[in-house]
Amino acid sequence: MKRILISLFVFILAFAVTASASARDLPYYFQVEKQVVNVFWNSDGSMSLDYRWTFVNQTGSHVIDFVDVGMPNYNFDMSTVKADVDGVPVDVSTGEYQGGGSGFAIVMGGQSIPASRKGTVHVYVGKITGVLYPDDEDEAYASAVFAPTYFGSEYVTGDTDFTMIYHLPPNIKPEEPKWHPAPSGFPSEPTAAYDDQNRVTYTWRSPTAKASEYYLFGSSFPRTYVPAEAILVKPVEPWIDEDTITSLCCGGFFVFMFIGMPAISAVQAKKRKMQYLPPKVSIEGHGIKRGLTAVESAILMEQPLDKVLTMILFGVIKKDAAKVVTRDPLKLEIASPFPEKLHEYEKDFLAAFKEEDARMRSRVIQDMMIKFVKSVSEKMKGFSRKETIDYYKSIMERAWQQIEAADTPEVKSQKYEEALEWTMLDRDYDDRTRRTFSGPIFMPHWWGHYDPTYRPASTVSSSPFPTNLPTSTSRGSLPGADFAAQMVTGVQTFSQKTIGNVNTFTEKITGKTNPPPPPSRSGGSGRSGGGCACACACAGCACACAGGGR
Repeated sequence: MKRILISLFVFILAFAVTASASARDLPYYFQVEKQVVNVFWNSDGSMSLDYRWTFVNQTGSHVIDFVDVGMPNYNFDMSTVKADVDGVPVDVSTGEYQGGGSGFAIVMGGQSIPASRKGTVHVYVGKITGVLYPDDEDEAYASAVFAPTYFGSEYVTGDTDFTMIYHLPPNIKPEEPKWHPAPSGFPSEPTAAYDDQNRVTYTWRSPTAKASEYYLFGSSFPRTYVPAEAILVKPVEPWIDEDTITSLCCGGFFVFMFIGMPAISAVQAKKRKMQYLPPKVSIEGHGIKRGLTAVESAILMEQPLDKVLTMILFGVIKKDAAKVVTRDPLKLEIASPFPEKLHEYEKDFLAAFKEEDARMRSRVIQDMMIKFVKSVSEKMKGFSRKETIDYYKSIMERAWQQIEAADTPEVKSQKYEEALEWTMLDRDYDDRTRRTFSGPIFMPHWWGHYDPTYRPASTVSSSPFPTNLPTSTSRGSLPGADFAAQMVTGVQTFSQKTIGNVNTFTEKITGKTNPPPPPSRSGGSGRSGGGCACACACAGCACACAGGGR
Protein backbone atom coordinates (compact mmCIF):
# COMPACT_ATOMS: atom_id res chain seq x y z
CA MET A 1 0.00 0.00 0.00
CA LYS A 2 2.86 2.32 0.88
CA ARG A 3 4.46 1.63 -2.50
CA ILE A 4 1.17 2.41 -4.27
CA LEU A 5 0.78 5.73 -2.43
CA ILE A 6 4.33 6.77 -3.32
CA SER A 7 3.73 5.89 -6.98
CA LEU A 8 0.47 7.86 -6.97
CA PHE A 9 2.21 10.89 -5.39
CA VAL A 10 4.99 10.81 -7.99
CA PHE A 11 2.41 10.58 -10.78
CA ILE A 12 0.44 13.56 -9.45
CA LEU A 13 3.63 15.60 -8.99
CA ALA A 14 4.81 14.77 -12.49
CA PHE A 15 1.41 15.69 -13.93
CA ALA A 16 1.41 19.01 -12.06
CA VAL A 17 4.92 19.87 -13.27
CA THR A 18 4.02 18.91 -16.84
CA ALA A 19 0.80 20.93 -16.70
CA SER A 20 2.68 23.92 -15.28
CA ALA A 21 5.33 23.71 -17.99
CA SER A 22 2.63 23.35 -20.63
CA ALA A 23 0.85 26.45 -19.31
CA ARG A 24 4.06 28.43 -19.47
CA ASP A 25 4.58 27.30 -23.06
CA LEU A 26 1.14 28.50 -24.22
CA PRO A 27 1.35 31.34 -26.73
CA TYR A 28 -0.02 34.82 -26.09
CA TYR A 29 -3.05 35.25 -28.32
CA PHE A 30 -5.66 37.94 -27.76
CA GLN A 31 -7.92 40.50 -29.36
CA VAL A 32 -7.68 44.18 -28.53
CA GLU A 33 -11.40 44.82 -28.72
CA LYS A 34 -11.08 48.53 -28.05
CA GLN A 35 -8.22 51.00 -27.78
CA VAL A 36 -8.47 54.67 -26.80
CA VAL A 37 -5.35 56.82 -26.78
CA ASN A 38 -5.39 60.37 -25.44
CA VAL A 39 -2.29 62.42 -26.25
CA PHE A 40 -1.94 65.69 -24.36
CA TRP A 41 0.44 68.29 -25.82
CA ASN A 42 1.13 70.49 -22.83
CA SER A 43 2.00 74.17 -22.49
CA ASP A 44 5.48 73.32 -21.19
CA GLY A 45 6.25 71.41 -24.41
CA SER A 46 5.92 67.99 -22.80
CA MET A 47 3.52 65.21 -23.72
CA SER A 48 1.21 63.15 -21.52
CA LEU A 49 -0.20 59.80 -22.62
CA ASP A 50 -3.31 57.95 -21.58
CA TYR A 51 -3.83 54.44 -22.97
CA ARG A 52 -6.90 52.29 -22.44
CA TRP A 53 -7.03 48.79 -23.97
CA THR A 54 -9.82 46.23 -23.69
CA PHE A 55 -8.15 42.83 -24.09
CA VAL A 56 -10.14 39.69 -24.91
CA ASN A 57 -7.85 36.77 -24.15
CA GLN A 58 -8.45 33.82 -26.45
CA THR A 59 -9.30 30.27 -25.41
CA GLY A 60 -6.23 28.12 -24.78
CA SER A 61 -3.80 31.06 -24.78
CA HIS A 62 -1.29 32.33 -22.22
CA VAL A 63 -2.60 34.42 -19.36
CA ILE A 64 -2.03 38.14 -20.00
CA ASP A 65 0.28 38.85 -17.07
CA PHE A 66 2.41 41.69 -18.43
CA VAL A 67 1.85 44.44 -20.96
CA ASP A 68 4.96 46.04 -22.44
CA VAL A 69 4.41 49.72 -23.25
CA GLY A 70 6.89 51.30 -25.66
CA MET A 71 7.81 54.94 -25.16
CA PRO A 72 8.75 57.51 -27.82
CA ASN A 73 12.13 58.11 -26.19
CA TYR A 74 13.95 57.74 -22.86
CA ASN A 75 12.73 61.09 -21.54
CA PHE A 76 9.65 59.81 -19.72
CA ASP A 77 9.21 60.42 -16.00
CA MET A 78 8.57 57.03 -14.44
CA SER A 79 7.27 58.65 -11.24
CA THR A 80 4.27 59.94 -13.23
CA VAL A 81 3.28 56.48 -14.55
CA LYS A 82 0.18 54.86 -13.05
CA ALA A 83 -1.74 51.79 -14.24
CA ASP A 84 -4.85 49.83 -13.34
CA VAL A 85 -6.80 46.82 -14.60
CA ASP A 86 -10.58 47.16 -14.46
CA GLY A 87 -10.05 50.02 -12.02
CA VAL A 88 -7.77 48.08 -9.67
CA PRO A 89 -4.26 49.63 -9.38
CA VAL A 90 -1.34 47.46 -10.52
CA ASP A 91 2.42 47.92 -10.57
CA VAL A 92 4.60 49.25 -13.36
CA SER A 93 8.27 48.41 -13.78
CA THR A 94 11.12 49.26 -16.11
CA GLY A 95 12.96 46.21 -14.77
CA GLU A 96 10.23 43.86 -16.02
CA TYR A 97 10.17 45.50 -19.42
CA GLN A 98 11.29 43.00 -22.08
CA GLY A 99 10.82 45.12 -25.16
CA GLY A 100 13.54 46.79 -27.15
CA GLY A 101 14.30 50.49 -26.81
CA SER A 102 12.60 52.54 -24.12
CA GLY A 103 9.50 51.59 -22.20
CA PHE A 104 8.12 49.86 -19.14
CA ALA A 105 5.95 46.88 -18.26
CA ILE A 106 2.55 46.85 -16.64
CA VAL A 107 2.78 44.09 -14.03
CA MET A 108 -0.71 42.61 -13.87
CA GLY A 109 -0.19 40.40 -10.81
CA GLY A 110 -3.50 39.34 -9.33
CA GLN A 111 -5.34 41.20 -12.10
CA SER A 112 -3.86 39.06 -14.88
CA ILE A 113 -6.37 38.19 -17.59
CA PRO A 114 -6.78 34.40 -18.01
CA ALA A 115 -7.76 32.62 -21.21
CA SER A 116 -11.34 33.23 -22.38
CA ARG A 117 -11.66 36.34 -20.20
CA LYS A 118 -11.82 40.07 -20.86
CA GLY A 119 -10.16 42.96 -19.05
CA THR A 120 -9.51 46.68 -19.50
CA VAL A 121 -5.95 47.84 -18.94
CA HIS A 122 -5.36 51.54 -18.36
CA VAL A 123 -2.06 53.38 -18.04
CA TYR A 124 -1.22 57.06 -17.69
CA VAL A 125 2.19 58.62 -18.35
CA GLY A 126 2.28 62.15 -16.99
CA LYS A 127 5.39 63.60 -18.57
CA ILE A 128 7.48 62.87 -21.65
CA THR A 129 9.86 65.54 -22.93
CA GLY A 130 11.78 65.94 -26.16
CA VAL A 131 8.77 65.25 -28.38
CA LEU A 132 8.32 68.47 -30.40
CA TYR A 133 10.23 69.44 -33.52
CA PRO A 134 10.16 72.36 -35.95
CA ASP A 135 7.60 72.14 -38.70
CA ASP A 136 9.72 71.78 -41.82
CA GLU A 137 7.16 73.65 -43.95
CA ASP A 138 6.38 76.58 -41.65
CA GLU A 139 9.03 77.92 -39.31
CA ALA A 140 6.37 79.53 -37.12
CA TYR A 141 4.89 76.11 -36.29
CA ALA A 142 5.90 73.15 -34.15
CA SER A 143 5.35 69.56 -35.29
CA ALA A 144 3.67 67.09 -32.94
CA VAL A 145 3.80 63.56 -34.39
CA PHE A 146 3.06 60.35 -32.53
CA ALA A 147 2.59 56.65 -33.25
CA PRO A 148 1.11 54.63 -30.37
CA THR A 149 2.49 51.33 -29.17
CA TYR A 150 1.25 48.28 -31.06
CA PHE A 151 1.39 44.51 -30.71
CA GLY A 152 3.02 41.67 -32.59
CA SER A 153 0.77 40.37 -35.36
CA GLU A 154 1.39 36.77 -34.26
CA TYR A 155 -0.24 37.56 -30.90
CA VAL A 156 -3.28 39.52 -32.13
CA THR A 157 -6.52 38.48 -33.76
CA GLY A 158 -9.59 40.39 -34.92
CA ASP A 159 -10.34 44.08 -35.39
CA THR A 160 -9.89 46.92 -32.92
CA ASP A 161 -12.19 49.87 -32.37
CA PHE A 162 -9.39 52.44 -32.20
CA THR A 163 -9.80 56.08 -31.17
CA MET A 164 -6.93 58.56 -31.13
CA ILE A 165 -7.51 61.93 -29.46
CA TYR A 166 -5.04 64.81 -29.68
CA HIS A 167 -5.43 67.47 -26.97
CA LEU A 168 -3.61 70.55 -28.24
CA PRO A 169 -1.90 73.09 -25.93
CA PRO A 170 -4.18 75.38 -23.90
CA ASN A 171 -5.51 78.62 -25.38
CA ILE A 172 -4.96 77.64 -29.02
CA LYS A 173 -7.61 79.09 -31.30
CA PRO A 174 -9.45 76.48 -33.40
CA GLU A 175 -8.32 78.00 -36.70
CA GLU A 176 -4.62 77.96 -35.80
CA PRO A 177 -3.57 74.29 -35.66
CA LYS A 178 -3.30 71.99 -38.68
CA TRP A 179 -3.65 68.23 -38.78
CA HIS A 180 -1.46 65.95 -40.84
CA PRO A 181 -2.78 63.30 -43.25
CA ALA A 182 -4.45 60.48 -41.38
CA PRO A 183 -3.22 56.87 -41.44
CA SER A 184 -4.85 54.46 -43.84
CA GLY A 185 -8.24 53.29 -42.61
CA PHE A 186 -8.99 56.47 -40.65
CA PRO A 187 -11.11 59.42 -41.85
CA SER A 188 -9.06 61.94 -43.80
CA GLU A 189 -10.34 64.69 -41.55
CA PRO A 190 -10.43 64.39 -37.74
CA THR A 191 -13.35 65.59 -35.65
CA ALA A 192 -12.45 68.91 -34.04
CA ALA A 193 -13.94 69.77 -30.65
CA TYR A 194 -13.09 71.01 -27.16
CA ASP A 195 -12.26 68.88 -24.11
CA ASP A 196 -13.33 69.53 -20.53
CA GLN A 197 -10.35 71.89 -20.14
CA ASN A 198 -11.47 73.93 -23.15
CA ARG A 199 -8.53 72.66 -25.20
CA VAL A 200 -8.93 72.08 -28.94
CA THR A 201 -9.03 68.37 -29.72
CA TYR A 202 -8.63 66.33 -32.90
CA THR A 203 -10.20 62.88 -32.87
CA TRP A 204 -9.55 60.09 -35.37
CA ARG A 205 -11.51 56.83 -35.10
CA SER A 206 -11.55 53.57 -37.01
CA PRO A 207 -13.83 50.74 -35.81
CA THR A 208 -11.87 48.23 -37.92
CA ALA A 209 -8.27 49.07 -37.08
CA LYS A 210 -5.59 46.48 -36.37
CA ALA A 211 -3.79 46.42 -33.03
CA SER A 212 -0.72 45.08 -34.82
CA GLU A 213 -0.52 47.98 -37.30
CA TYR A 214 1.74 51.02 -37.10
CA TYR A 215 -0.41 54.18 -37.19
CA LEU A 216 1.17 57.63 -37.32
CA PHE A 217 -0.81 60.73 -36.37
CA GLY A 218 0.29 64.34 -36.42
CA SER A 219 -0.57 67.97 -35.98
CA SER A 220 1.23 71.29 -36.18
CA PHE A 221 0.49 74.38 -34.11
CA PRO A 222 2.09 77.81 -33.59
CA ARG A 223 5.31 77.41 -31.63
CA THR A 224 4.42 80.45 -29.52
CA TYR A 225 2.22 78.20 -27.37
CA VAL A 226 5.19 76.26 -25.98
CA PRO A 227 8.64 77.35 -24.74
CA ALA A 228 11.22 77.75 -27.48
CA GLU A 229 13.62 75.38 -25.73
CA ALA A 230 11.01 72.59 -25.81
CA ILE A 231 11.26 72.40 -29.61
CA LEU A 232 14.26 70.30 -30.54
CA VAL A 233 16.59 71.76 -33.12
CA LYS A 234 17.47 68.36 -34.49
CA PRO A 235 16.46 64.76 -33.77
CA VAL A 236 17.94 63.17 -30.68
CA GLU A 237 20.57 60.57 -31.52
CA PRO A 238 19.66 57.14 -30.13
CA TRP A 239 21.96 55.03 -28.00
CA ILE A 240 23.95 52.44 -29.85
CA ASP A 241 24.04 49.43 -27.62
CA GLU A 242 22.78 45.88 -27.85
CA ASP A 243 19.29 46.70 -26.64
CA THR A 244 18.91 49.59 -29.05
CA ILE A 245 20.18 47.55 -31.98
CA THR A 246 17.66 44.90 -31.04
CA SER A 247 14.96 47.55 -30.81
CA LEU A 248 15.60 48.56 -34.40
CA CYS A 249 14.24 45.22 -35.51
CA CYS A 250 10.45 45.21 -35.31
CA GLY A 251 8.44 42.22 -36.42
CA GLY A 252 11.43 40.67 -38.18
CA PHE A 253 12.23 43.63 -40.44
CA PHE A 254 15.45 45.60 -39.87
CA VAL A 255 14.95 49.32 -39.72
CA PHE A 256 17.60 51.62 -41.05
CA MET A 257 19.99 52.52 -38.25
CA PHE A 258 19.45 56.25 -37.94
CA ILE A 259 16.63 56.89 -40.39
CA GLY A 260 14.03 54.35 -39.39
CA MET A 261 10.85 53.50 -41.17
CA PRO A 262 8.87 55.50 -38.60
CA ALA A 263 10.87 58.54 -39.63
CA ILE A 264 10.05 57.93 -43.29
CA SER A 265 6.39 57.63 -42.35
CA ALA A 266 6.70 60.90 -40.45
CA VAL A 267 8.13 62.64 -43.52
CA GLN A 268 5.24 61.39 -45.60
CA ALA A 269 2.68 62.32 -42.96
CA LYS A 270 3.98 65.88 -42.79
CA LYS A 271 2.46 66.67 -46.16
CA ARG A 272 -0.43 68.74 -44.98
CA LYS A 273 -3.77 68.08 -46.52
CA MET A 274 -4.21 71.61 -47.84
CA GLN A 275 -1.16 71.38 -50.11
CA TYR A 276 -2.72 70.50 -53.43
CA LEU A 277 0.14 71.60 -55.68
CA PRO A 278 2.52 68.80 -56.66
CA PRO A 279 6.02 68.91 -55.11
CA LYS A 280 7.70 69.70 -58.44
CA VAL A 281 6.29 73.25 -58.28
CA SER A 282 8.47 73.80 -55.20
CA ILE A 283 11.63 72.90 -57.12
CA GLU A 284 12.94 76.38 -57.71
CA GLY A 285 13.63 77.58 -61.21
CA HIS A 286 14.68 81.08 -62.17
CA GLY A 287 12.74 84.26 -62.59
CA ILE A 288 9.14 85.32 -62.30
CA LYS A 289 6.30 83.72 -64.19
CA ARG A 290 4.38 86.76 -65.38
CA GLY A 291 0.94 86.79 -66.96
CA LEU A 292 -0.90 84.69 -64.39
CA THR A 293 -4.42 85.73 -63.53
CA ALA A 294 -5.43 86.47 -59.95
CA VAL A 295 -7.14 83.09 -59.79
CA GLU A 296 -4.06 81.27 -61.08
CA SER A 297 -2.00 83.18 -58.52
CA ALA A 298 -4.36 81.96 -55.82
CA ILE A 299 -3.66 78.37 -56.89
CA LEU A 300 0.08 79.06 -56.80
CA MET A 301 -0.30 80.40 -53.24
CA GLU A 302 -2.45 77.38 -52.35
CA GLN A 303 -5.29 79.54 -51.15
CA PRO A 304 -8.35 77.69 -49.78
CA LEU A 305 -10.23 76.18 -52.67
CA ASP A 306 -13.59 77.64 -51.66
CA LYS A 307 -12.03 81.09 -52.03
CA VAL A 308 -10.55 80.12 -55.42
CA LEU A 309 -13.93 78.94 -56.68
CA THR A 310 -15.60 82.11 -55.41
CA MET A 311 -13.02 84.18 -57.30
CA ILE A 312 -13.94 82.27 -60.47
CA LEU A 313 -17.63 82.87 -59.76
CA PHE A 314 -17.08 86.63 -59.45
CA GLY A 315 -15.01 86.56 -62.64
CA VAL A 316 -17.68 84.93 -64.81
CA ILE A 317 -20.36 87.21 -63.37
CA LYS A 318 -18.29 90.32 -64.10
CA LYS A 319 -17.86 89.10 -67.70
CA ASP A 320 -21.63 88.59 -68.07
CA ALA A 321 -21.14 84.88 -68.57
CA ALA A 322 -23.45 83.91 -65.69
CA LYS A 323 -25.85 85.24 -63.13
CA VAL A 324 -26.99 83.80 -59.82
CA VAL A 325 -30.63 82.71 -60.02
CA THR A 326 -30.90 81.37 -56.48
CA ARG A 327 -28.38 81.11 -53.66
CA ASP A 328 -30.01 78.24 -51.79
CA PRO A 329 -29.57 76.00 -53.64
CA LEU A 330 -26.93 77.82 -55.65
CA LYS A 331 -28.12 77.91 -59.24
CA LEU A 332 -26.61 79.84 -62.14
CA GLU A 333 -28.06 81.00 -65.42
CA ILE A 334 -25.35 80.43 -68.02
CA ALA A 335 -24.95 82.71 -71.04
CA SER A 336 -25.12 81.03 -74.44
CA PRO A 337 -22.91 81.39 -76.30
CA PHE A 338 -20.11 82.14 -73.89
CA PRO A 339 -18.70 85.68 -74.02
CA GLU A 340 -15.27 86.11 -75.58
CA LYS A 341 -12.04 86.03 -73.59
CA LEU A 342 -13.16 83.50 -71.00
CA HIS A 343 -10.29 81.51 -69.54
CA GLU A 344 -10.34 77.74 -69.90
CA TYR A 345 -10.95 77.23 -66.18
CA GLU A 346 -13.91 79.64 -66.36
CA LYS A 347 -15.45 77.64 -69.21
CA ASP A 348 -14.97 74.42 -67.23
CA PHE A 349 -16.54 76.09 -64.20
CA LEU A 350 -19.62 77.11 -66.18
CA ALA A 351 -19.87 73.65 -67.73
CA ALA A 352 -19.99 72.17 -64.23
CA PHE A 353 -22.96 74.36 -63.32
CA LYS A 354 -24.90 73.06 -66.28
CA GLU A 355 -25.18 69.80 -64.34
CA GLU A 356 -28.56 69.66 -62.61
CA ASP A 357 -27.65 66.87 -60.18
CA ALA A 358 -25.78 68.31 -57.17
CA ARG A 359 -23.58 65.24 -56.67
CA MET A 360 -22.61 65.09 -60.32
CA ARG A 361 -21.88 68.82 -60.28
CA SER A 362 -19.57 68.39 -57.29
CA ARG A 363 -17.66 65.64 -59.11
CA VAL A 364 -17.35 67.78 -62.25
CA ILE A 365 -16.08 70.73 -60.18
CA GLN A 366 -13.59 68.37 -58.56
CA ASP A 367 -12.33 67.24 -61.99
CA MET A 368 -12.22 70.87 -63.12
CA MET A 369 -10.05 71.86 -60.13
CA ILE A 370 -7.68 68.93 -60.66
CA LYS A 371 -7.23 70.03 -64.28
CA PHE A 372 -6.75 73.65 -63.18
CA VAL A 373 -4.13 72.85 -60.52
CA LYS A 374 -2.19 70.76 -63.02
CA SER A 375 -2.30 73.55 -65.60
CA VAL A 376 -0.81 76.04 -63.12
CA SER A 377 1.85 73.48 -62.28
CA GLU A 378 2.74 73.21 -65.98
CA LYS A 379 2.93 76.98 -66.36
CA MET A 380 5.37 77.20 -63.45
CA LYS A 381 7.94 74.86 -64.97
CA GLY A 382 11.33 76.54 -65.00
CA PHE A 383 10.22 79.53 -62.92
CA SER A 384 10.82 80.40 -59.27
CA ARG A 385 7.75 79.82 -57.16
CA LYS A 386 9.00 82.07 -54.36
CA GLU A 387 9.82 85.00 -56.65
CA THR A 388 6.54 84.57 -58.51
CA ILE A 389 4.47 84.52 -55.33
CA ASP A 390 6.26 87.64 -54.05
CA TYR A 391 5.55 89.34 -57.37
CA TYR A 392 1.81 88.67 -57.25
CA LYS A 393 1.63 89.57 -53.58
CA SER A 394 3.05 92.97 -54.54
CA ILE A 395 0.28 93.36 -57.14
CA MET A 396 -2.27 92.50 -54.49
CA GLU A 397 -0.78 94.99 -52.04
CA ARG A 398 -0.72 97.79 -54.63
CA ALA A 399 -4.38 97.10 -55.40
CA TRP A 400 -5.29 97.48 -51.73
CA GLN A 401 -3.23 100.66 -51.41
CA GLN A 402 -5.06 102.26 -54.33
CA ILE A 403 -8.42 101.36 -52.81
CA GLU A 404 -7.46 102.58 -49.35
CA ALA A 405 -6.01 105.84 -50.76
CA ALA A 406 -9.20 106.71 -52.67
CA ASP A 407 -10.69 109.90 -51.23
CA THR A 408 -14.31 109.45 -52.30
CA PRO A 409 -16.74 106.50 -52.05
CA GLU A 410 -17.15 106.56 -55.84
CA VAL A 411 -13.42 106.20 -56.54
CA LYS A 412 -12.96 103.62 -53.80
CA SER A 413 -15.83 101.56 -55.21
CA GLN A 414 -14.44 101.80 -58.74
CA LYS A 415 -10.94 100.73 -57.67
CA TYR A 416 -12.35 97.83 -55.67
CA GLU A 417 -14.47 96.63 -58.59
CA GLU A 418 -11.45 96.69 -60.89
CA ALA A 419 -9.17 94.81 -58.49
CA LEU A 420 -11.66 92.55 -56.71
CA GLU A 421 -9.97 89.23 -57.49
CA TRP A 422 -6.50 90.57 -56.63
CA THR A 423 -7.66 91.77 -53.22
CA MET A 424 -8.99 88.29 -52.50
CA LEU A 425 -5.42 86.96 -52.60
CA ASP A 426 -4.89 88.63 -49.22
CA ARG A 427 -5.01 86.03 -46.44
CA ASP A 428 -6.35 88.85 -44.28
CA TYR A 429 -9.05 89.53 -46.87
CA ASP A 430 -11.99 89.21 -44.49
CA ASP A 431 -10.80 91.71 -41.89
CA ARG A 432 -9.20 94.06 -44.39
CA THR A 433 -12.42 94.31 -46.39
CA ARG A 434 -14.35 95.21 -43.24
CA ARG A 435 -11.72 97.76 -42.18
CA THR A 436 -11.53 99.40 -45.61
CA PHE A 437 -15.23 99.91 -46.25
CA SER A 438 -16.41 101.78 -43.19
CA GLY A 439 -18.46 104.27 -45.20
CA PRO A 440 -20.97 103.82 -48.03
CA ILE A 441 -19.94 101.92 -51.13
CA PHE A 442 -21.49 102.09 -54.58
CA MET A 443 -22.50 98.74 -55.93
CA PRO A 444 -20.69 97.25 -58.93
CA HIS A 445 -22.70 97.27 -62.14
CA TRP A 446 -22.80 93.47 -62.03
CA TRP A 447 -24.02 93.23 -58.44
CA GLY A 448 -27.56 92.35 -59.47
CA HIS A 449 -26.20 89.27 -61.25
CA TYR A 450 -24.53 88.13 -58.02
CA ASP A 451 -27.30 89.01 -55.56
CA PRO A 452 -30.71 87.98 -56.94
CA THR A 453 -32.47 89.93 -54.15
CA TYR A 454 -30.87 93.23 -55.20
CA ARG A 455 -33.54 95.58 -56.61
CA PRO A 456 -32.37 99.19 -57.14
CA ALA A 457 -35.14 101.74 -57.08
CA SER A 458 -35.67 104.48 -59.65
CA THR A 459 -35.39 107.51 -57.38
CA VAL A 460 -32.54 109.17 -55.60
CA SER A 461 -32.32 108.74 -51.85
CA SER A 462 -31.28 111.58 -49.59
CA SER A 463 -29.94 109.19 -46.97
CA PRO A 464 -26.16 108.91 -46.76
CA PHE A 465 -26.58 105.14 -46.26
CA PRO A 466 -29.39 104.16 -48.63
CA THR A 467 -30.21 100.52 -49.02
CA ASN A 468 -30.81 99.31 -52.56
CA LEU A 469 -31.26 102.85 -53.85
CA PRO A 470 -29.53 104.38 -56.86
CA THR A 471 -27.43 107.50 -56.82
CA SER A 472 -27.25 110.14 -59.50
CA THR A 473 -25.09 107.71 -61.46
CA SER A 474 -27.85 105.05 -61.25
CA ARG A 475 -25.68 102.85 -59.05
CA GLY A 476 -27.14 101.65 -55.76
CA SER A 477 -25.15 101.85 -52.56
CA LEU A 478 -24.89 99.96 -49.31
CA PRO A 479 -23.32 100.76 -45.97
CA GLY A 480 -19.73 99.57 -46.27
CA ALA A 481 -20.02 97.12 -43.42
CA ASP A 482 -23.02 95.44 -45.06
CA PHE A 483 -21.24 95.19 -48.38
CA ALA A 484 -18.09 93.80 -46.78
CA ALA A 485 -20.11 91.21 -44.88
CA GLN A 486 -21.81 90.06 -48.09
CA MET A 487 -18.47 89.73 -49.87
CA VAL A 488 -16.91 87.75 -47.04
CA THR A 489 -19.86 85.46 -46.42
CA GLY A 490 -20.09 84.82 -50.15
CA VAL A 491 -17.05 82.58 -49.87
CA GLN A 492 -18.58 80.62 -47.01
CA THR A 493 -21.91 80.34 -48.83
CA PHE A 494 -20.24 78.99 -51.94
CA SER A 495 -18.51 76.30 -49.87
CA GLN A 496 -21.65 75.24 -48.05
CA LYS A 497 -23.94 75.20 -51.06
CA THR A 498 -21.63 73.82 -53.73
CA ILE A 499 -18.70 71.74 -52.52
CA GLY A 500 -19.70 70.92 -48.94
CA ASN A 501 -16.82 70.62 -46.50
CA VAL A 502 -13.86 72.45 -48.05
CA ASN A 503 -11.26 70.30 -46.28
CA THR A 504 -12.78 67.08 -47.57
CA PHE A 505 -13.07 68.59 -51.04
CA THR A 506 -9.41 69.66 -50.93
CA GLU A 507 -8.37 66.18 -49.81
CA LYS A 508 -9.91 64.76 -52.97
CA ILE A 509 -8.02 67.27 -55.11
CA THR A 510 -4.75 66.60 -53.28
CA GLY A 511 -5.21 62.87 -53.75
CA LYS A 512 -4.93 63.42 -57.52
CA THR A 513 -2.54 66.37 -57.81
CA ASN A 514 -0.19 65.70 -54.88
CA PRO A 515 -0.85 62.13 -53.70
CA PRO A 516 1.13 60.90 -50.68
CA PRO A 517 3.40 57.90 -51.20
CA PRO A 518 2.14 54.61 -49.74
CA PRO A 519 2.61 54.64 -45.95
CA SER A 520 5.44 52.51 -44.65
CA ARG A 521 4.57 49.79 -42.20
CA SER A 522 6.48 47.95 -39.53
CA GLY A 523 5.31 45.14 -37.34
CA GLY A 524 5.71 44.76 -33.63
CA SER A 525 6.70 41.89 -31.43
CA GLY A 526 6.01 41.30 -27.82
CA ARG A 527 4.43 39.28 -25.11
CA SER A 528 0.96 40.31 -24.04
CA GLY A 529 1.75 43.86 -25.11
CA GLY A 530 4.42 45.79 -26.93
CA GLY A 531 5.20 47.25 -30.29
CA CYS A 532 6.58 50.54 -31.47
CA ALA A 533 5.82 53.99 -30.19
CA CYS A 534 7.10 57.14 -31.80
CA ALA A 535 6.96 60.86 -31.34
CA CYS A 536 9.26 62.60 -33.76
CA ALA A 537 9.83 65.21 -36.39
CA CYS A 538 9.69 64.83 -40.08
CA ALA A 539 13.40 64.77 -40.63
CA GLY A 540 15.84 62.19 -39.38
CA CYS A 541 13.99 60.85 -36.38
CA ALA A 542 14.56 57.26 -35.35
CA CYS A 543 11.92 55.71 -33.13
CA ALA A 544 12.53 52.92 -30.68
CA CYS A 545 10.58 49.69 -30.88
CA ALA A 546 8.99 48.17 -27.83
CA GLY A 547 8.29 44.50 -27.39
CA GLY A 548 10.34 41.38 -27.01
CA GLY A 549 8.65 38.39 -25.54
CA ARG A 550 8.61 36.56 -22.29
